[in-house]
Amino acid sequence: MTRFTVGLMFVAAVLSAPACGHSDAATAAADGEAIQTKTLEGPVSLDPKMLAAIRIEAVVEREIADVFAVAGKVQFDEERVARIVVPLGGQVIDLRVKVGDAVRRGDALCAINSREAAASVGEYIEARKDVELAEKTAAMTEDLFAHEAASRIAMQQAQSDLAKARSRAARTEESLRVLGLNPRDDLAEFNGRLPITAPLTGIVIDRRVTAGQFVQSDGTPIMTIADLSTVWVIGDVFERDLQRVSPGQTASITTAAYPGETFHGRVNYISDSIDAATRTAKVRVSVANPGGRLKPEMFASVSLDLEAHNRVMLVPADAVFTEDGRAFVYAEIGRGRFVRRAVDVAQSEGPLRRVLAGLRPGDRVVVDGALLLRQHEQRRAG
Repeated sequence: MTRFTVGLMFVAAVLSAPACGHSDAATAAADGEAIQTKTLEGPVSLDPKMLAAIRIEAVVEREIADVFAVAGKVQFDEERVARIVVPLGGQVIDLRVKVGDAVRRGDALCAINSREAAASVGEYIEARKDVELAEKTAAMTEDLFAHEAASRIAMQQAQSDLAKARSRAARTEESLRVLGLNPRDDLAEFNGRLPITAPLTGIVIDRRVTAGQFVQSDGTPIMTIADLSTVWVIGDVFERDLQRVSPGQTASITTAAYPGETFHGRVNYISDSIDAATRTAKVRVSVANPGGRLKPEMFASVSLDLEAHNRVMLVPADAVFTEDGRAFVYAEIGRGRFVRRAVDVAQSEGPLRRVLAGLRPGDRVVVDGALLLRQHEQRRAG
């Protein structure tokens, strides 16, 4: 080997040395990163004391009805709303209720001091007296005719007067009933104060008069009463989806106001026309509303139950936590040993989440105490 060749080999060796050093450093860094990643994703072990602070449940598989969800809004059940109007004009007196008060059917709300009411009662009393007189006159005339002491024409005239008196009395009696007065009551002492009573049991949701105010019988409500024990939830369904909706269909209603709580109802009406602008039809669900918790104008999500059923995996909502836009659970892999597992869950309301991927039926997951495991992971990583 010549001296020139040896020199070239020496220069090549010197030049290659830094490259080898850099490669080894990169390999070591990659190995360190892999170890770090493996450590973060590895099992988390808890001692018995810490294990007692968490709760574990098994992933269950259930057969549930397929659902079709639409957005809705809570409205009054119009069959349970009464808008109070006065039958006669007059002055509001003895006002007994305000907005928010609960009333029962027949309770006095206020009274209207009305001259027209007093006149109607007076006319009825006069008409009854006329009937009594006409009855006596007719009876006497018929008796005289029977004894040939009165003509047939006189008897027929007395009978005609009696019929007219009775007809007038019937009209005035009906007028009193329209005013809310009972003709069988003692009306001799009536002072013109017309009582206004509640036609149904419910809550006063609107009042537009004050004591002493004069009102007219023009159809304008002086107050509104609503029975909120049942409400409607109105939703919009696109025409292409109408085939999935039918009267009597069961529905589940959830709201942002009561997370985790579900109300139940049934479809009782589907509109007969399509909105030309939105291409949707109105669907109405009647919902029981104990305690009046659902408020009119509240937004709601309506899940209509379909006939089709699917077997799905469910986990409690508290078992799922989100990090960097991904959903995870802590799955038990042994006594006191847990591993973080990425899952795909369907977005929904309520206490359960539908698992689309990442778990199998029977897997045991942490449903209370995930934060403790996350803190344990972070301490280990640090």
